[in-house]
Amino acid sequence: MTKRKHYDLIAIGAGSGGLSVAERAALHGCKCAVIESARLGGTCVNVGCVPKKIMYFGGHIAHTLEDARDYGFALELKGFDWSKLKQSRDGYVQNINNWYVNYLQDSNIDHIQGFARFISSNTLEVNGEHYSADNIVIAPGSKADVPAIEGAQFGITSDGFFELDEQPQRVAITGSGYIAVELACMLNALGTEVTLLLRKQHLLRPFDVMLRESLTEEMLNQGINIITSSAIKKIHKQDSGQLTLQGDNGQTLSGFDQLIWAIGRSPMTEGLQLDKAGVETDAQGHIKTDLYQNTNVDGIYAVGDVTGRAQLTPVAIAAARRLADRLFDHKRERRLDYDWIPSVVFSHPPIATIGLTEGEAREKHGNSVKTYQTRFTPMYHAFTQNGSKVSMKLITVGAQEKIVGCHLIGMGVDEMMQGFAVAIRMGANKKDFDDTVAIHPTSSEELVTLR
Repeated sequence: MTKRKHYDLIAIGAGSGGLSVAERAALHGCKCAVIESARLGGTCVNVGCVPKKIMYFGGHIAHTLEDARDYGFALELKGFDWSKLKQSRDGYVQNINNWYVNYLQDSNIDHIQGFARFISSNTLEVNGEHYSADNIVIAPGSKADVPAIEGAQFGITSDGFFELDEQPQRVAITGSGYIAVELACMLNALGTEVTLLLRKQHLLRPFDVMLRESLTEEMLNQGINIITSSAIKKIHKQDSGQLTLQGDNGQTLSGFDQLIWAIGRSPMTEGLQLDKAGVETDAQGHIKTDLYQNTNVDGIYAVGDVTGRAQLTPVAIAAARRLADRLFDHKRERRLDYDWIPSVVFSHPPIATIGLTEGEAREKHGNSVKTYQTRFTPMYHAFTQNGSKVSMKLITVGAQEKIVGCHLIGMGVDEMMQGFAVAIRMGANKKDFDDTVAIHPTSSEELVTLR
C-alpha cells in the first residue's frame, strides 16, 4: 500500500453532511476529498427525501383528481402508470448525481470512490490506498433496519421500495415512524391496499398527541387498515409469491404482494474500524459528539444521522457547514443549535412541527403552560367528498406567553411552517402572532387569530 495524498479535510460519506462540510471547507481555501462507496448524494438524494417527495406529489395529484369532480370537472381517469412515474423520478435523481460529479470537479474536491477504513486517527485506507488528513469528518449516514426473524428477507426496506418496477396491489408496512406513515399514505393515495402494523398503540409516538390522533383519523378515513399491538414473528412466502405474516399475538395476515420494513435506522459505522482511531460510539453504534460535532479524538468529527441527533437532511447540512466555518474561518463558537429544528412529515395530509410537544412542555414548565388550539375544514375542502381537516396547536409558557411549540396538520402546512419557524426561533410570543395582520382567506391566518 502507498500513501497517495494528504488533505486539509476528508469527509467519509458523500451525503448531505459530507458534501456540505467539504464544499464549505473548499470555499475557505482547503484541499478536500470525499469518500463514498455508493452514489453521490447519500440517502436523501437517492433513496430518501428527493424520490420520496416526488412520490408524495404523485399521491397529492391523485387526491386532487378526486377532488376535481367536486369543482365541476368531468374527468375520465384511465389509471396510473407506476413505471412512468418511476422512470421520471429516477431520471431526476440521476441528474442530481451527475450534477454532484461536475460540482466536485469544479470545486477541486477529490471524489474517492470506495469504502473508507481507519488505519489510524488521521489515515484512511480505500481500495488499498492510504489517504491522510488533518481533519476527518465521519458522515456515512444510516441504513434501514431489518429484524432478525424467520422470513425477514422476504420483506423490503424503504430502499427496496424505490426499486419496485411495478406497483404492488396489497402491501403490509410495519413501523410507526414518519417513514412508515409516509409510505402508507403515498401508496394508498396511488391505489394500493395498505395495512399498517404498529408494534404498540400509536403511530408517530414522539409527536404531539394532537398530531398523531388527527393523522390516525385521516388515515383510517382514507381506507388504510391500521392494526395496533402487532409485531411480526414470522413471514412465509407462498408459491404464488404472496406473503403470509404471523404475529406474536397469534394473528395471521395473508395475501400481500410486498412487506415493507420501516422499523428504524441504524448508523453506518460497521466496517469503518473506528477502534483503530479510538473513536467512541454508544450502544447503538452512534458516534458520540459534543455540541460542536467533536468526537473524543482530536481532529475527528461526526455529523448527520451517524450521531443519532435529529436525523434530517437540513440538520446534517447545517451542522456540517457550521463545523467547516469553525475549523477554517476562525468562527470558534460557530455550531448548530439543536433546540429549534422544524420538521415535516409528508403524510396525506402533511404534518409540520417545531419545539416542544404539550406533554414535554408541561413536564418542563408545569402550570405555566397555556395552549391554543383549533380544528377546521379548510376552504378547499368545504364541499369536497374528501373533507380533510386542519388542526393547529400553539404551546406557550409564562406571563409573556412565549411560544415553545407549534404543531400543524392539514393541507399546506408543510409550506407554511418555514416562516413561522423563523419567528418562533427568534423568541416570538402569542402577542407577536396576535399583532400580525392575517392573510385572508388562508389556513395560515388561523395561527395569528387563535383565541
